[in-house]
Amino acid sequence: MAGNDGGRPSVYPTLLYADARAAVRQLTQAFGFTELAVYEGEDGSVAHAELAQGNGAIMLGSKGTGSRFDEAMKNAGTTGVYVVVADVDAHHRRAVEHGAEILMPPTDQDYGSRDYMARDLEGNIWSFGTYAPEIRG
Repeated sequence: MAGNDGGRPSVYPTLLYADARAAVRQLTQAFGFTELAVYEGEDGSVAHAELAQGNGAIMLGSKGTGSRFDEAMKNAGTTGVYVVVADVDAHHRRAVEHGAEILMPPTDQDYGSRDYMARDLEGNIWSFGTYAPEIRG
């Protein structure tokens, strides 16, 4: 099994959006991600973007580019992503202030986590909570 390289995550959820620019805006403004990189295609689409949250990151791009990944994802369903945050209530307030669709308000779970759930502009489900599974490698 490969080790972790200098604190870099080894798993990156990857999403495609019809309007990737709007997705980057919502994910940074409402959900607190930090934009690491956005690369444009010749047609102005988002060929590839990287956004970070804590010690994790996601990659995303525009649908309809014709790339191999775009073709493979053509008939795929939506994606669900879980992100660990320190203060669920403050994170939730920020998301609400930026108009995010909240599916479940901050809720204490039986397993000790406090989390909430939201839907992004294209139907992907985002859960933000305090549960952080320990990864042993």
